[in-house]
Amino acid sequence: MNKRPHVAVVGATGAVGIEMIKTLEQRQFPVGKLTLLASARSVGKKLKFHGTDIAVKELKKDSFAGIDIALFSAGGSISKEYAPIAAETGCVVVDNSSAFRMDPKVPLVVPEINAADIKEHKGIIANPNCTTAITLMALYPLHKAFGCKRIFASSYQAVSGTGAKAIAELERQVGEIVQSSPVTREVYPHQIAFNVLPHVDSFLPSGYTKEEMKMENEGRKIMHHPSFRASVTCVRVPVYRAHSVAVSAEFEKTVSVEYATIVLHQAPGLDVIDNPAKCEYPLPLYQSGKYNCAVGRIRRDCAMENGLCFWVSGDQLLKGAALNAVQIAEELLK
Repeated sequence: MNKRPHVAVVGATGAVGIEMIKTLEQRQFPVGKLTLLASARSVGKKLKFHGTDIAVKELKKDSFAGIDIALFSAGGSISKEYAPIAAETGCVVVDNSSAFRMDPKVPLVVPEINAADIKEHKGIIANPNCTTAITLMALYPLHKAFGCKRIFASSYQAVSGTGAKAIAELERQVGEIVQSSPVTREVYPHQIAFNVLPHVDSFLPSGYTKEEMKMENEGRKIMHHPSFRASVTCVRVPVYRAHSVAVSAEFEKTVSVEYATIVLHQAPGLDVIDNPAKCEYPLPLYQSGKYNCAVGRIRRDCAMENGLCFWVSGDQLLKGAALNAVQIAEELLK
């Protein structure tokens, strides 16, 4: 791998694409050259990188010649079509969609957990689902210490997970309500402002949604834990960009809050904010824009043997997407 790689961002004008560009800059990733790719309607738009305007080019089959690393965040159908083409040219793709996550030939990576899996790549590496990544930042260290059997969880997912149009929809609806105007909907099936929707992604015959099953399926792969079980209810909440998850986890070994807290304090990429007496716990408002996730409300689960409850919060656009992708690219350079 070139020490100053030619990097492409595919889906550069989307909410995650813009964060990828910012994250490459803020983490001083050694970009030799940056190419921005998007659909025809975004061509010519300019985005800043280290103070220089870079014009967006149209994504085409011949876009990847000479590119070393391509960060994809343009949706599953684009990834399915273009990621194999990019990989064939010798480019390494880090894909943020769900297209390749469960492909046995494609590593699914959270660098703090399973960076070693990157070595197995055959041109494509998958970025996990945002809620899964944020949850595992706190769950995996506890699994290593105590052996996690299963979790029951509810997510509190920001509108950023649906994209830039959903962020605009929440903002617009708040304004409409404040002005006593009729509330307009485009992105979600119901009003999201001052409401919560127990519906993220499409429903499966089981009654769970695809998003809810990602926690179990992707969690098994990332943690190398094939018997891991997760019953999850995913909920969209009127928060702009940080996801939170309430988790009840059951372990094989006896757990104590004291030891669990020590384990979590030592975990990379995770802050412990846990002082209920002073109303200190992770808040999505304050996790927005932060690289680290945060965990708090750590307590014994009163309904399960060897159970722990905790609350974890993290920026959906960063650890849930752009930051994780850039961290994978950093590992590739090592």
